[in-house]
Amino acid sequence: MSIQVATVNGSGSQSSNTVLLRSIFQMGVPVSGKNLFPSNIAGLPTWYTIRANKDGYIARKKEIDFVVAMNSETAHEDVMSVAAGAVVVYDEPLNLSNLRSDLVFYAVPYDKLVAPVCPEAKLRKLVKNMIYVGVVAQLLQIDFAEVEKAIRKQFSKKVKAANLNLAAVKAGYDYAAANLTKRDPYFIQRMDKTAGKIIIDGNSAAALGCMFAGATMVAWYPITPSSSLPESMIEYMKRFRIGADGKATFAIVQAEDELAAIGMVVGAGWAGARAMTATAGPGISLMAEFAGLAYYAEVPGVIWDIQRVGPSTGLPTRTSQGDILSTAFLSHGDTKHILLLPCSAEECFTMAGDAFDLAEQFQTLVFVMSDLDLGMNNWMADPFKYPEKPIGRGKVLSKADLDRLGGFARYQDVDGDGVGYRTLPGTDHPAAAYFARGSGHNEKAQYSERPDDFERNMERLNRKFETARSFVPRPEVDTGKSKIGIIGYGTSHWGLIEARDQLRQEYNIETDYLRLRAYPFTREVHDFVKQHQVVYVVEQNRDAQMLTLLKMDLEAALHTRLRSIAHIHGLPLDARSVTDELMTMEGK
Repeated sequence: MSIQVATVNGSGSQSSNTVLLRSIFQMGVPVSGKNLFPSNIAGLPTWYTIRANKDGYIARKKEIDFVVAMNSETAHEDVMSVAAGAVVVYDEPLNLSNLRSDLVFYAVPYDKLVAPVCPEAKLRKLVKNMIYVGVVAQLLQIDFAEVEKAIRKQFSKKVKAANLNLAAVKAGYDYAAANLTKRDPYFIQRMDKTAGKIIIDGNSAAALGCMFAGATMVAWYPITPSSSLPESMIEYMKRFRIGADGKATFAIVQAEDELAAIGMVVGAGWAGARAMTATAGPGISLMAEFAGLAYYAEVPGVIWDIQRVGPSTGLPTRTSQGDILSTAFLSHGDTKHILLLPCSAEECFTMAGDAFDLAEQFQTLVFVMSDLDLGMNNWMADPFKYPEKPIGRGKVLSKADLDRLGGFARYQDVDGDGVGYRTLPGTDHPAAAYFARGSGHNEKAQYSERPDDFERNMERLNRKFETARSFVPRPEVDTGKSKIGIIGYGTSHWGLIEARDQLRQEYNIETDYLRLRAYPFTREVHDFVKQHQVVYVVEQNRDAQMLTLLKMDLEAALHTRLRSIAHIHGLPLDARSVTDELMTMEGK
């Protein structure tokens, strides 16, 4: 079932929604929470959707089953948009029950209930939302003890606030028990499918992953939806990365803009730090020139792109996969960048380590392509495993190496993999220094405008990119004997799992599936397309950006097998939309 809470941004509903989500989660029921909020500070409509599903589906559900209508501005539309049989819990003065006869309505006098609980009038707007948590908990048979546990966790450092909010929940719960006669089929039944799991947002998971990966320098500029990633890193690093002398072993700098942020990252990466930034599409656009410098001078760094809807300012608080094509070739001239494509909080954690290792192994920027849905929403996850793999610094020459070699050519391909050897500033050897040039250079890092030097250098960089195919995270592949293949990536994965089951159960259509986890593509991707008569590439952008990358990589004879299913309105991908469009394209 899907529960949609319609409130006003800035009304304190985030805490109420989190308590409701966590209460269901603590009953062992798989859940997910999607926050649809406006790009202003306060006052505009916001919707929070909780999905509870016994089969473990956690993608957004297209249909809404249970509405909590708290916003007078959207209440009419909220009621008219749901299918027959849905439930509407509403603020009594709104008088919504006259709008339709095919829904189940429950009226609640929130103002009357909150007044005795919260004598302070200024706080009532915030506490009022907890009343609906109690009402919904009673109607859906959510264990009250779990609600109290969730409140204590939400306000763990504020006992007084916890008690006040608990009293509000109890008031709503008791009112519903005494005055609302159950007339709908929905309920939450205790299960055991969340044991040992945690709830975390992708940005927090990414921040933890970056810390464990050894990041020592973060430069960033605030932008939705990426800001909470460096903000979380600040908190984690203060807890876990203070030396025995009481001094920080890291630097986190809020730059004056995105250009300054990426400039600091490139400088710190050249100096030997594990450096990173986090941004969104507009910031990526601004970072283009520095990305070209890092690519050509071969400087490592990690960039998290928490994608949102563009172009321009676009829809800053809606999710998207619209930066794929531009980021893959970010900057002018011939550039190619490694992209990692996490689909879960677990992968935000693990791919942080992958990103830093790959950046140093290949001496280049690595972009981790998350999105707003993954970054800012709450997800179930297994507890993260402590990284066991040693940090890989790549081809870094020490003083002892230089004593043995006598010198080195910074941009020479010694091993045939396209990756040269580098030194770090401060290496105590007369042969250690070199110019990290963004202008034309030869193998010895000397300035050169010779055509053969430039061509040799660019071919080596391309060879390095080809080598990366063997080291980036490999795709997940589920194949049988179907003639229909589906390719997806990122958070689209969760809708696709459910859509494949719908196709099987409702239409008796079997599909094979490949989830991309990185670019450049590995051999498995080529093989998957060859094995199927038709391959649907599902993505959250208008222009089939990943499909375009695939066409550039595949032999021309395979291009006609690829078909695009595009999802572009900024809401997280739902299974039903994929199922319906695929069936239409199949002519059924």
